[in-house]
Amino acid sequence: MTNSNEVPLMFQAQISGRGQIHYIRNPEKSERWVDEWVEGSAIDVPQFNANVQTKEYKITWRFVSNSGQDEDIIRPVIAAKGFPFYPGASMKGAFLRACTLEQRERYCGGKLTSNDTQPGILRFHGGYPKDATWVEQPLIDVVHPQQDWQIKNNGSHSAFIQISLYQPTLVFGISSTIELTDSEWEIIWTIWDKAIEKGIGSRVSAGYGQPINHPETKLLTVNLRGQGLASQLIDKTGEFRPNIFKAALRGHTLRLFSGVTDENTAEELTRELWGGFAGKNGAVVGHLGIAFNAIDLEIDEYRYGRNTMPTYELNAGTLNILCMGTVSKEYKKELKTLATQIFRFAMLLSGFGKSWRRIDHRLFFPDYLNGKPMIGSHWQFTQQSNPYYFPVNNINHVTNILNDIQKTVNNWLKLKGKTPSNTLSSWRESFHPQKVQVWGRIAQDEDDSLAVRWFHGNYQGSKSIKGSSLTGKMGQIGRIWHRMYPHYIKNKEGENKRKGREYVELLTIFPDKRDERTQEFLTFLATSDFTKLWGE
Repeated sequence: MTNSNEVPLMFQAQISGRGQIHYIRNPEKSERWVDEWVEGSAIDVPQFNANVQTKEYKITWRFVSNSGQDEDIIRPVIAAKGFPFYPGASMKGAFLRACTLEQRERYCGGKLTSNDTQPGILRFHGGYPKDATWVEQPLIDVVHPQQDWQIKNNGSHSAFIQISLYQPTLVFGISSTIELTDSEWEIIWTIWDKAIEKGIGSRVSAGYGQPINHPETKLLTVNLRGQGLASQLIDKTGEFRPNIFKAALRGHTLRLFSGVTDENTAEELTRELWGGFAGKNGAVVGHLGIAFNAIDLEIDEYRYGRNTMPTYELNAGTLNILCMGTVSKEYKKELKTLATQIFRFAMLLSGFGKSWRRIDHRLFFPDYLNGKPMIGSHWQFTQQSNPYYFPVNNINHVTNILNDIQKTVNNWLKLKGKTPSNTLSSWRESFHPQKVQVWGRIAQDEDDSLAVRWFHGNYQGSKSIKGSSLTGKMGQIGRIWHRMYPHYIKNKEGENKRKGREYVELLTIFPDKRDERTQEFLTFLATSDFTKLWGE
């Protein structure tokens, strides 16, 4: 008689002690689930019939087609013989939404009368990985929502496991019930090109299931380079995860809205833009999403003592902010303006990914790192996107920049028919002048950061902010961001030009007025080389 524990986890009940694998504290369960799946799956790639037209697409990051079969875990639809599969029904749905009315009726069918339907001429066969190399890639994925913890008041947060394919090339199949010309097949694949632009599968607005090209849906394209601490998968390997961009931009959207309106309206407007859950109303599909293509990326590790930390160095990457819905030209124009300002705000004051609140110590304070953990990240536009830098011809221009960003946010409020509110948010990180202060100075080069040393030692006499509520500690988010923003000025020709090796050194502080150490530090800042640029 077979021991019930020897039954593959895929076929065990999704309950504690049996097939439940989504909790990250039990990584051996998910590893066993994947090993059993891979071992049992076919090596030979499924082949479409000779009458099926096919086309392949490279997915830039991860892809998951949520099967919905298991209550607690997102994992792929699995076809016969264990191969992961994108269902034909899902393909038809995406295709149909990209059609004109006439195309929809011809290709997908429709109603003739209230009781009768006419089938379309196309049959959608779904998609498979091009080859069996998907089994060699890391399949165990980690999802870690942290918005409330990062922005509000240190709420609880947990990481969960899902199963997804890493950078697969997918082959899709379509056939027709009648013979079609080559020119009509070109039209059909053009429609599918348009459909796949919005992503396929689950979590598409966070960068999952995205192809390389987005000619129709891209709202804004920025070219970036950056470095910092990479995310760590459960097998301790590092991975650069493009969902960091949506997480940062969604968070900044919430911070900015909460500075001009009440918390409920801020949440509602942020959901409308980036998607989310609206209680009893269920999931909301947002108007914005991201797709990222890492053109030149290196994953490495930082060593200190006997420990290692995974790191990334992105030498070139393209981020597309996408318009995920069908909207008017006027609305799309306003949406682009808002998205652009939110992204430039993120680049001005912060970074992306792990340790984004701190500057990369390898660049700006290498002496600190002798035997200590790595801290921080650093992001820049590449040369072709330099026009997105805010020119700072005078340090006080930062005040104008932040005022303009808040004006754009207020304009969006008016567009949506919402009333501005001066009610102060209870959230820790609300971008309201009574809740935040921005201080700045011009640093001559990467060795000229003043503030980086204040995080690790005394800033004046025996006074220190190290380990305080301002800087935070393990398990507690701090209230200060530190950024070294490459210093660009606008020249006589109206072009953005880098000013030598200079940086605009910026501190963004959400002070706790009850904390004595914070108040002492703010008093000190007023006597330092820093200038208060925004906030009361």
